[in-house]
Parts: sequence; structure tokens; C-alpha cells
Amino acid sequence: MAAKPNLNIVFIGHVDHGKSTAIGRLFFETGKFTEQELQKMRDIAEKLGKKGFEFAFVMDRFKEERERGLTIDLAYRKVETQKYNVTVIDAPGHRDFIKNMITGTSQADAAVLVVAVQHGVMAQTKEHVWLARTMGVDQLAVLVNQMDTVNYAEDKYKKVVEDVKQLLRTAGFKPENVNFIAGSAYVGDNITKKSDKMPWYKGPTLLEQFDLFTEPKKPTDLPLRMPIQDVYTITGVGTVPVGKIETGKIKPGDQVVILPAKSGKGITGEVKTIEMHHEQLKEGIAGDNVGLNIRGIGKADVARGDVIALSSNPPAVAEEFVAQIAVINHPTVIAKGYTPVLHVHTAQVPVQFVELQKKLDPKTGQVAQENPDFLKNGDVAIVKLRPHKPLVIEKQSVNPHMARFAIRDAGQTVAAGICIDLTAKKL
Repeated sequence: MAAKPNLNIVFIGHVDHGKSTAIGRLFFETGKFTEQELQKMRDIAEKLGKKGFEFAFVMDRFKEERERGLTIDLAYRKVETQKYNVTVIDAPGHRDFIKNMITGTSQADAAVLVVAVQHGVMAQTKEHVWLARTMGVDQLAVLVNQMDTVNYAEDKYKKVVEDVKQLLRTAGFKPENVNFIAGSAYVGDNITKKSDKMPWYKGPTLLEQFDLFTEPKKPTDLPLRMPIQDVYTITGVGTVPVGKIETGKIKPGDQVVILPAKSGKGITGEVKTIEMHHEQLKEGIAGDNVGLNIRGIGKADVARGDVIALSSNPPAVAEEFVAQIAVINHPTVIAKGYTPVLHVHTAQVPVQFVELQKKLDPKTGQVAQENPDFLKNGDVAIVKLRPHKPLVIEKQSVNPHMARFAIRDAGQTVAAGICIDLTAKKL
């Protein structure tokens, strides 16, 4: 029996629209926790004056979250469907925690947008849809939740569907490819079982929807890119860089270049062997975590953050690059000259903001202001960045797997973004 493919699904949407409750209900009905555990959560919820939050509490294991009734960190849980092993990512809806939402979404193959029927499209509904799009999530389904609060009225459901379709169009999704599910997570309508309360609804349950998402294609058709995680010296073998192959494939005998390397100009070698879990492979492909023994390379030549590529198709080392960023959590404002640390694949490099080109409207993506003086929390902008050390990063249009990054400063994520254009260094 071949193992089922993995699928990462992120739940997004406005605070209190029922994301955690939907996931809690899903896990309860697929046997991930017992009736007794649910009762325990129900008692805690009532004590804290949060009646109705018990399913959400299953996801919110942190005391602080229970008291505030908010999902702070990302919670990961697995559920098996007919077709996939699904990792469900519960992304916080609350404003302060949008940074987790971004790091969660950047790993997601698909998203479920949860919209409460009595509230419809809210500010964060718009932001989350737009951020999901920015971070490269292109498969989406919508759970129109809390149908029990409107007596399962079809006209109320249809109204929300129309409004959400309008929003999806502006963000660049095709509404005709998106399924809308009428449900109530709290009561359990159309989560894993078909509800008898909405005979007019003919679509899938939430669980059935998971299998309707298409399997993410392993990016083996893109050029080889393997960011180095660590470099080991193994007796009798030599220098062994290890890491995850982000895109492409590699086999023994391949001529490779490692960029930027200690020299900043790259170093070349030949792949002797490829190992995964102590077994030699004939070929490593995208998604594999491997160790490579490369002839002609010493431990002092390469380090974490360097990228291995085929000599015939190397990535550029960036002189500077243009990126679209979302500012998430900066204590004051970001101005020209600001120099935080960029985290991209396995590299961490100080970068300077050399130009603030445009501020965008986070709900529509349209230009709101040219050449702003500063950026603050919640702003989405196009900026030009210059790395202080040689760095491999690629444009989203060329290789999205090598384009997404986070910006950190003083121990926190300040912004997240994606590279949209770059000027290559002359090596």
C-alpha cells in the first residue's frame, strides 16, 4: 500500500467566525478525541463564561488562549481522508496574530475560508483572502458557517455566497472553481455528515471537500534548488551538506554549483552520492530531505543558507530585489534605511530597505499611495531591498518556492513577503 499523499489545508477567516470550532468538530467526528474530553472542554468553557467554545478549546491548548477565547499560535493536527493525509492548520483570525497566519499559509496547499452567515464579509475576511493569494495559495473552498443561527435559510446563505464571490474576484480567485459549503460547525451540520436540515444544499461536506482539492504537484519540473540546512564532516566520506530539495531533482554524477558560498562567487563540484535516512538514492526529488557527498567541496567552502543547483541552471545572487510585503508587527514605523534580518529558505541575511515604492490597499491590492514616507502595521507595500551579504532569492514568477520570506527584528516577525523582481549580482 503506497502511503497517501500529504495535503496541507489552512483555515482562514475573520475572528469568531468559527474556524477553530469547525476544526474541533471535524476532529471529534473523525475520532480524534472522545466524548469525555469534549465534556471536560464544555465544563471549562462554561466556567470561563465561554459557552459554545468547547470545540475551539480542543485546538486552543494554551491557557492564555482559553481565557481570551482567541487562537494565538498555529495548531497542527492530522486527519485521514479517503485520498489524503491532511494536515490541518488553524490560522488565527485575530489581528495581532496575522504573522502566524502568514507563516501557516505559506506552507498550505489549499485554504478553507470560514464566513459566519449572519456577519458575512468582514475586514479580516478580505485581508485573509488577499494574503492567501499573495502567499501563493491557489485552491480555496468556503464554509458558510453558523447556518443554525439563521434557521438554515437558503436566501441568507445565497446572499453571503454572492458577497464572497465578489471578494474572491477582486483578489484574483476564480469563484467558479470554488465550492461553497452550507454548514454549522457547532451543531455538526455538513462537517463530516450530511445535514437533513438543509434539503436545498446539494454540495459536499467539509470532509468530502478535502478530497476534492487537487494533489499538489511536486515541483520536479523546476530547476534544482536545494538550500543547505547544515554541513557535516563524515569520516571516510568527507563534506556532506544536508537539506530539503525545494524544487527539481538531482542524481549522482550531476555537476553542481553552490551559491553564494564563502567566496560569494559560488563553488562547483560533482555529486558522488545522495543519501536519505541512511540509504543511498539513485535520485533525489523535490520534497526529499537528503545528504549529498560532493567531490571538490570542503567544509570551509559552504554553509547554511547556501543553495545547491545544477551548474547548467544556477539561480541569481541578488544585488537588490523588489518585494511585495505585509507589515505585521513593527513597534513603530518602517522607513527608508531600516535594516532588519531577512529569513528566506535556510538563509538569514541583514537587508536594507532602500526604497518604499508603493503602498497597496490590503483589501483590493490596488495602489493606494506612491513613494510613502513610512510603513506601519497592517500596510501592504512594494519595496526595494538590498541584502548586506550575498543571497540567493528568486522571483515568484520564476520559482515561488524560493521567493517567500519573513523579515525579523529583535526576536519577532515584523513583515512577510514575496520577491517579485531582482537585479542579479555580477559574479
